[in-house]
Amino acid sequence: MADLPDFGQLDGIMSTALTGSVVRTDGMAVSVAGFPAPVGSVVEIERQAGPPVEAEVIGFRDENTIAYPLGDLAGVRFGNRARLVRTSRSVRVGEALLGRVVNARGEPIDGGPRPDAWTPVPLFRAPPPAISRPRITDPLPTGVRAIDGLLTCGRGQRIGVFSGAGVGKSVMLGMMARYTAADVTVIALVGERGREVNEFLERDLGPAGLRRSVVVVATSDERALVRVQAAFAATAVAEYFRDQGRDVLLIMDSLTRFALAQREIGLAAGEPPATRGYPPSVFGLLPRLVERAGRSERGSITAFYSVLVEGDDTNEPVSDAVRGLLDGHTILSRKIAARAHYPAIDVLESISRLMTEVCGEAHLQAAQAVREVLSAYRDHEDLISIGAYRSGSNPAVDAALRMKDAIDAFLRQPMNKEAPFTETLRDLTQLGQQVRSARAPRPAPPAPPARN
Repeated sequence: MADLPDFGQLDGIMSTALTGSVVRTDGMAVSVAGFPAPVGSVVEIERQAGPPVEAEVIGFRDENTIAYPLGDLAGVRFGNRARLVRTSRSVRVGEALLGRVVNARGEPIDGGPRPDAWTPVPLFRAPPPAISRPRITDPLPTGVRAIDGLLTCGRGQRIGVFSGAGVGKSVMLGMMARYTAADVTVIALVGERGREVNEFLERDLGPAGLRRSVVVVATSDERALVRVQAAFAATAVAEYFRDQGRDVLLIMDSLTRFALAQREIGLAAGEPPATRGYPPSVFGLLPRLVERAGRSERGSITAFYSVLVEGDDTNEPVSDAVRGLLDGHTILSRKIAARAHYPAIDVLESISRLMTEVCGEAHLQAAQAVREVLSAYRDHEDLISIGAYRSGSNPAVDAALRMKDAIDAFLRQPMNKEAPFTETLRDLTQLGQQVRSARAPRPAPPAPPARN
């Protein structure tokens, strides 16, 4: 008797013959009748003129399938046919991507030749099982002195960079991409202004940084679905290099624009707005994205996700959710930037939750000494600025006044100057010793001679 066919496989093959017809458009969403395609499927919608527009199934409503287009809907009319292309998305990766700029599909957009060697990988993957993840025990130098010295991150750690507009976020991320000790850098520019893409590539990243990087771009004029996919595509590329046994630095600018794109998709799918207009799918998708970074048994993905804070409010919904998902946060301060202090990192408001796991005792003691005097200075800054502080009232403040210029010089760094990790540790250790000496009790002045 002949073997029976594998009906599950047959159904999967036959499903690509599914078709339906357009019955309605709601904003950017298209309702297709008679089209039972699963969520996440890729479909093509015919247009009256021009090639079909690609879309993705994002949900169902009133017995209709809701598809969100990746291109322009101009030319789509009532009754146009929708056809299933495939039931899941993938992105093509490979060694040939190094030094290239690609779109959300992994296709080169830098005018260079199309790579021949591709490996398709799923756009959406489960993160490594929690029980199989090794502990993070080694630091990953970024080349930015303030981070490596006082906010040290480990290989496989995930950090949020919280910043308002115009505070130097892109410049600092470009410094990290150029100077990092990671083997490969993957950069996702999600929702970036088109003008700023070349600025970042030429000014912030530079040819040396680009040679060992893969840049995934989805500009602000592209559809929300493309912007979401760009973030997942960059993560998939980083996973590919991690699985090759490499240490990868993943930089995503920005996680806020990723959340805004998903908000647009969720509302189009009919989700109710929950927190400040964000539907629940936004807060469900964030951990699915960031949990894919981290350390595995083969390699590591150390991730820096930038978060744009509206009105410099670090407690808005996306910022709040991201802080609870990541392993630390770096705050860029507009007040510090106004003093021409770059990178404008607010050391006291920032934290690396794994610094104690990856740094030696001498490093931790020096960093703690510096943070203590910075804190003392901030607590008394109003009194100091109006000249009301009396020297000798507080040893920590006295030390802060004596050491403030030296600490600021350590924390400042020109964008074109690398700070090697060994030099950062040496300078920080010396600075910590100077701070402890400045806090040591000073001998009282000799009493004046007695009069006869």
